[in-house]
Amino acid sequence: MTNSKGEKKCVLLVEDDKGAQELMTFMLTGYEIVVARDCSEGLRLARQRCFDLYILDNWLPDGTGIELCHRIRKFDQHTPILFYSGAAYAHDTKDALNAGAQEYLIKPFEPQDLRRTVARLVSAAGVK
Repeated sequence: MTNSKGEKKCVLLVEDDKGAQELMTFMLTGYEIVVARDCSEGLRLARQRCFDLYILDNWLPDGTGIELCHRIRKFDQHTPILFYSGAAYAHDTKDALNAGAQEYLIKPFEPQDLRRTVARLVSAAGVK
């Protein structure tokens, strides 16, 4: 995926597990992936530059993806947010969507589901 200048669309991935970071980066090779290891780093990066999509894990070392989502929505109401997490309870999904996320994928997921969801969210965001 590229923007109108031919640059790769940029995704902020907030994930503390190194293996998951590498897997997501591999599965989303058509995108520029910027990785943050925790909420604090994710929030700092989200404030520093524009992203086409945020992908958040729900369980992070210094907080939750829900908390991070609320903080991001205070200054960025439009960029889509995708949660992907092992937290599979209905209230986890509901809390993420209520915080401002557009989608919630439960780990493990099929690579094609991730790619399709990311492409759809990034495309929809470009139609502002």
